[in-house]
Amino acid sequence: MTTTDTLNPELDAAAAAKQAEKKAALEINKLSKRLHRQVGQAIGDFNMIEDGDKVMVCLSGGKDSYALLDILINLKQRAPIKFDIVAVNLDQKQPGFPADVLPTYLKSRGVDFHIETQDTYAIVKRLIPEGKTTCSLCSRLRRGILYRVAGELGATKIALGHHRDDIVVTLLLNMFFGSRMKGMPPKLVSDDGKNVVIRPLAYVAEEDLVRWAAHREFPIIPCNLCGSQENLQRVQVKAMIREWEKKYPGRVDNMFTAMSNIVTSHMMDRELFPFQTIKATGAPMPDGDIAFDEDEACGSGAPTAPSVIKLHRNDD
Repeated sequence: MTTTDTLNPELDAAAAAKQAEKKAALEINKLSKRLHRQVGQAIGDFNMIEDGDKVMVCLSGGKDSYALLDILINLKQRAPIKFDIVAVNLDQKQPGFPADVLPTYLKSRGVDFHIETQDTYAIVKRLIPEGKTTCSLCSRLRRGILYRVAGELGATKIALGHHRDDIVVTLLLNMFFGSRMKGMPPKLVSDDGKNVVIRPLAYVAEEDLVRWAAHREFPIIPCNLCGSQENLQRVQVKAMIREWEKKYPGRVDNMFTAMSNIVTSHMMDRELFPFQTIKATGAPMPDGDIAFDEDEACGSGAPTAPSVIKLHRNDD
């Protein structure tokens, strides 16, 4: 009896490599389908892109905006409506910025594009003291320029690459530091009232974008103006939710889903719910509450005796 076939390490290694390659291809195919489905669903849910639109995709050179452009190009080919895409990059004259990378990539994709050159870097560095965060001023300058460019190009929609995790982080930032329940909407009208801004990646998890960028081999350009500021509140909150997700998988998804399931009668905004005028009617209320009880979804799962009322003191 021969054992050559079963003990040949080269054959075993080749078989294992082929199996791994097949598995990797299957996973990428699943990822591709999920990304295109999620982006398509977000576009449909919020009516982001309409027939005849000219969508200006803001391309920074990061993984998110590359993925946004990539997926929109693919969806455009099979969409039931007709729309145009123009990619726009704002070259802020950051030191070491490789100005040739994006034009080379965009030409290879055959997409219309425009590079807007404005030295906002010098303005930010002149006005913001060393060590202070630059995001606020940089964002305002960039936003104003992009709004102007959208008008000049005849764009009807401005598409940004913010994803699900960005939206959750923004909600927490506004809660922790702004005392507001305010997030990052998938669709909005710009400050000047002239532009509609959309976020087609709203349903997409950042980890999926990381994998897609690696698979597609996007020529990533790091942001040297703000990306290295580790003291940013956004950086800290992002690290916090990543740690939460490791310990309790699904928590970020739950927070994101909660933003679409708002019960105004159980919040405290008097502009959204008439607390001052509500009265007992004697009729069942479908959105009512069981007084003094914790929400079933918030407890530990252990049953509470019906005769026990839990009182919470403010000075505990």
